[in-house]
Amino acid sequence: MGENVAASRETRTATGSEPPPQGLEGRDAAAEGRNVRRAVEEPPERPDPGGLYGRLKAYEGRSAANEGVGKDLVNEPMIRHWCEAMGDTNPAYRGPDAIAPPTMLQAWTMGGLSGHSDRSGAHDELFALLDGAGFTSVVATDCEQEYVRELRPGDRITYDSVIETVSERKTTKLGTGHFITTRMDVRANGKLAGRHRFRILKYAPARRKPQGRRPRPVVNRDNAGFWDGVAAHKLLIQRCVGCGELRFPWLPGCNGCGAAEWDTVEASGAGTVFSYVVMHHPRFPGFTVPEGTEAAAGDTVPDDDGSGPYAVGLIELAEGVRMISNVVGVPYDKVRIGMPVRLEFLRVDEELELPVFRGGEGG
Repeated sequence: MGENVAASRETRTATGSEPPPQGLEGRDAAAEGRNVRRAVEEPPERPDPGGLYGRLKAYEGRSAANEGVGKDLVNEPMIRHWCEAMGDTNPAYRGPDAIAPPTMLQAWTMGGLSGHSDRSGAHDELFALLDGAGFTSVVATDCEQEYVRELRPGDRITYDSVIETVSERKTTKLGTGHFITTRMDVRANGKLAGRHRFRILKYAPARRKPQGRRPRPVVNRDNAGFWDGVAAHKLLIQRCVGCGELRFPWLPGCNGCGAAEWDTVEASGAGTVFSYVVMHHPRFPGFTVPEGTEAAAGDTVPDDDGSGPYAVGLIELAEGVRMISNVVGVPYDKVRIGMPVRLEFLRVDEELELPVFRGGEGG
């Protein structure tokens, strides 16, 4: 990819399909439906009990981790696993001159299940101070990465992390709290390779009214055709008119050739579980499987309100694309990778119908 890739660049990632907004120094903002929530600064006249913000602010610039060392050298197996999980077929990530995908920058610093022992006392003190003030919950909001040079198999990764900013108190839809931004400088063989900024919200949860209805999908001009298909009990997949590549979820242009023209093919309904998670908490009554629906037949309701646990699968359709949906028809703890599934349409309420997948040997 040459030196152009190694030139300093920046990417931002967050839940959702669009880049997250910045959240530094009064720029905290977010789009509805993502982990980043719109933050509104509280009136300046609101008292700061015990001068808490001053004590929090004193942690800015202090080290969060010193002389951390990646547990593995940059290596081909991890690059391959990453590319398979992301569906990235860029040839620059294969072969004798392969480089690591730039977005793997943080992956080389992670400690895995055993964690790291290099976290500083200042980091723990800051979080203890927030916990003691009632800001006991945490949610990741967004991250930013800057790429300075390419990483190649065999590079030894080291890093330092610093508490970069602590925001004033902000009121969000989740609750009131403080945004904490840490900056990690990542080095390869002693030379700066990139920077990773990670931002979280430590907050006191706002009280919410219980919701009995499942959240509504966001329907726009780019995906309206998909939901029209669901209403007609058809699972429609976009197909690029230019190169014929199938794509899901629906997008305004082709990832392969960039063409904007497309048509659709109807999925056969056959698929397999490519991956899955089991949702235990929090419990949302809106996810109760309604009695009397076709997809509820034979399902086991594990608790009084039916709000969980339940399996959410990444389903690989016979056509080769993948989509996320519920796996029904089998107990949540019996779902397995590779399990055959079959498309069904579940009526959630009088307005909403969703595609789900029934598991079982006969799927």
